[in-house]
Amino acid sequence: MIVAVIGLGTFGAKTAVSLYNKGAEVVAIDLDEVLVEKIKDKVTHAVALNVKDERALRSVNISDVDVAMVAIGDNIEMSIMAVAMLRKLGVGRVIARATSDIHEHILHEIGASEIIKVEEEMGEIMASKIVAPHVLQRYNFAAGYSIVELKMGRRFEGKTLVESKIRQNYNLNIVALQKKIPYITEDGKPAYKTEINDSPMPMDVIEPDDIVVLVGNEKNFNRLFDDLAEA
Repeated sequence: MIVAVIGLGTFGAKTAVSLYNKGAEVVAIDLDEVLVEKIKDKVTHAVALNVKDERALRSVNISDVDVAMVAIGDNIEMSIMAVAMLRKLGVGRVIARATSDIHEHILHEIGASEIIKVEEEMGEIMASKIVAPHVLQRYNFAAGYSIVELKMGRRFEGKTLVESKIRQNYNLNIVALQKKIPYITEDGKPAYKTEINDSPMPMDVIEPDDIVVLVGNEKNFNRLFDDLAEA
């Protein structure tokens, strides 16, 4: 996958590096040569150019990317121009950062495929961490539904999946268990490796260090989180 990230502030730079570390080919773009210099060894290609310049964008084969992320947050005009230019040059999927409702509306109108509002999403993440500190990761995949990775705590320790009654009591489905398996290294030292059981059976036991992956409705997750907090 080839991804262009336009705007190399804190959010854009972090996104570009993370994408590269996950195996994507990343073209990082910013008008600021200092920001481009900082990231050039951490992505596939980094270039300083003005996204208003159609010829400059064509020079980096922007039309060939699979996804373009417009991460510009402090210059709304530049953000809008970047999305408009990307659509003009035939980029199929354009994800854009919005900093206000009006900004979001304009980006939709000019053809952004997806909009992200970093500040709002971070607020939700922080709220979740405060309310449900046992939650390690949470992925929203449809309105009102999530995939959640969490540690179940003492309430479910040592119980089989059947005994936990997660499905019966909360209408949530356990889709995977991540376990720490002890082993001895070649030099005789004890260590642990992670194994993921993506087809857990009813008699599998939930152990203290297990990470349980569940899928279901937000309301049902909230009931589970309330019970875990009381345990």
